[in-house]
Amino acid sequence: MAHEVTLIPGDGTGPELVEATRRLLEATGVEFTWDEQPAGEDVYTEEGTPFPDRTMESIKRTHVGMKRPTTTPVGSGFRSVNVLLRKELDLYACVRPCKAYEGVRTRFPETDIVIVRENTEDLYAGIEYEVDSDDAKDLIRFVKELDESEIREHSGISIKPISVFGSERIVRSAFDYAKDNGRGKVTAAHKANIMKFSDGLFLEVARKVAEQYPDIEFEDRIIDNLCNQLVSRPEEYDVVVLPNLYGDIVSDLGAGMIGGLGMAPGGNIGDDCAVFEATHGSAPKYKGMNKVNPMALMLSGVMMLKHLREHDAAGRLESAIAAVIAEGKSLTYDMKPSRDDPTAVGTSDVADAVIEKMKAGVAA
Repeated sequence: MAHEVTLIPGDGTGPELVEATRRLLEATGVEFTWDEQPAGEDVYTEEGTPFPDRTMESIKRTHVGMKRPTTTPVGSGFRSVNVLLRKELDLYACVRPCKAYEGVRTRFPETDIVIVRENTEDLYAGIEYEVDSDDAKDLIRFVKELDESEIREHSGISIKPISVFGSERIVRSAFDYAKDNGRGKVTAAHKANIMKFSDGLFLEVARKVAEQYPDIEFEDRIIDNLCNQLVSRPEEYDVVVLPNLYGDIVSDLGAGMIGGLGMAPGGNIGDDCAVFEATHGSAPKYKGMNKVNPMALMLSGVMMLKHLREHDAAGRLESAIAAVIAEGKSLTYDMKPSRDDPTAVGTSDVADAVIEKMKAGVAA
């Protein structure tokens, strides 16, 4: 039976990247029914919203989306398509594998970690009070009355909520990922030594959840120490679970360790729906040039196949992508030794090369 998937080409370079990835996914032999829906700056110009209701309803119906990053219209008052998706669909886990493939230029070739970031709480919850607003002044007075703590006047204030519920489900998702993907260790990152009632709660919950997974090693790291060790001993880390803000920062650190955002796939996953996309932005200046690196979205396609339990196809596709990278011929300009390398190929040519590797039966 075919998998029905909402396909969101987005704007900028999105349509050409999505087309290349769609061809790869179909070449695996897995059957798909694509429900193509709009999002981004182009549809905002036509309809006054970068994410129409029909696009959201499609994902709710299919439960799976493949999305290209979209441009948030400047000055629109619309915060972000991704923020909307995470809140509306409760996509609480942002999963970002960071694996250094042979042939990619990196100082950290041992890197093979998975970042599991909580998506709904922490400082990104959006609970903020503008400097010198009545609400900010009231909050400053309230805090002083509560425990005599002083917040300087003329302060902007953001609230950092971390709950037992949010912490438990993100840590559990990290352990479940480790269990399902043959990984042996989960590391919880935090700053519990300073923020004892928020990060401290996250760590306490993580330790309790870890007791339910005796076959998987558990450790915790203070966030600054983790960043230090990731670039000095990356081989010691496997699955890393973090609150929202730290996860955002460390996932980009991980991308830098594996060759850049062009190699960084991602998935926003909840209990009912999942949306897969590249970590990087929409790169509108390269629109229609058949130039940008499709690897991140292609690897996001590998993640989607695993989510759909098409593990054989996922293995074959990842092996073919790895073989193309290791061979070094059919790569975009950013993956060549020099960005002016005349042997660089276009987006669609990379897809063609990967498909040929799959046809040749590259071992998974």
